[in-house]
Amino acid sequence: MSYSLTRRRFMQATSSAVAVGALSSVSSRVSAQSSGQITAVLGGGDWGKANIEAYAKPFEAETGIKVIPITDDIPLGQLELMVKANNVTVDVAALAQGSGLLAAKKGILEKIDYSIYEPKNLNGIYDFAKQPFGIASLIYSYNMVYNTEVFPADKPRPLTWAEFWDVEKFPGVRTLVTGQYGSEGPWEEALLADGVPADQLYPMDIDRVFASLDKIKPHIRKWWGSGSEIQQMLHDKVIDIAQSYDGRALLLVDQGAPVEINRNQAKLQWDYWVVPKGSSNVQNAQKFIEFATRADRQAAFAQLFPEGPSNRNAFELIPDQVARKLPTHPDYMKNSVSTNGQWYNDVGPDGLSNTERLMQRWNEWILQ
Repeated sequence: MSYSLTRRRFMQATSSAVAVGALSSVSSRVSAQSSGQITAVLGGGDWGKANIEAYAKPFEAETGIKVIPITDDIPLGQLELMVKANNVTVDVAALAQGSGLLAAKKGILEKIDYSIYEPKNLNGIYDFAKQPFGIASLIYSYNMVYNTEVFPADKPRPLTWAEFWDVEKFPGVRTLVTGQYGSEGPWEEALLADGVPADQLYPMDIDRVFASLDKIKPHIRKWWGSGSEIQQMLHDKVIDIAQSYDGRALLLVDQGAPVEINRNQAKLQWDYWVVPKGSSNVQNAQKFIEFATRADRQAAFAQLFPEGPSNRNAFELIPDQVARKLPTHPDYMKNSVSTNGQWYNDVGPDGLSNTERLMQRWNEWILQ
């Protein structure tokens, strides 16, 4: 889905002419807005529609505060330009983990006002999802996915990344996500396959990552670069076992495709709700984010769009047949790995971030 491409653009902190156009179209309205409204970046497609139905509309009904939605993306670079120019035209935005951490480091985000949260709701939110500058809006995952005609339930299947790497015991056509973007790649999976414990992945040993990738490289049919690409490959049955976004695989499962998700050693990633520094409606923005992280609201969202709540209490309100499709289901969280976005943003003595270092290394390695 285009949503996955949005995440990558956020992580790369590039600009977007489309987003600029979307901002320009609402700029005149925003500049004249009163404290009785907010402008929120809610995204496009089914994701944006779910944000509007689960959050924006009920928030307006409860508070009387009007929500002006921007149903497109705002990349980090554009957000930074707005803050520096003292011309902030949005009050609430969504940033991927890495971009949120980088934006906080640049000092362009307001701190989240946790004093307005009910204790039960605040305590229900995963600790890793709560940051001074933002709070996770949703959580998604990268998973191992099988073609069930090749790996039926009554026969052995690879259950760990070490077994995914074991091509003799589990033969089949494989695919992994490309590493060309640096912040997204099969890095953690490569280390898990090489025997690194999940709680010792960071700081990542990049040499060890690529030594592990050397072993699986000859057996990868294609390094996929977008959600639509992996979905098409799984649909067309040109691969037998894959690393995939959970959402893409779920779409195929719901369509009756012979696909099943392995939730063991899933890699979790998330987006943050943030308030740009200089927003003219900070208090209302804080109220919206608090509203959108309540258990009942996240339960409503999860039934419209299949991504994981950051508030574990939401699962008390989600039917089990829906809850089992979500990456933050309590049964799955015990064996999942949380991505450390801060490590990707860390800059070494050479002036390069780990994301940049991975990109350089990948571009050299993939041509060998």
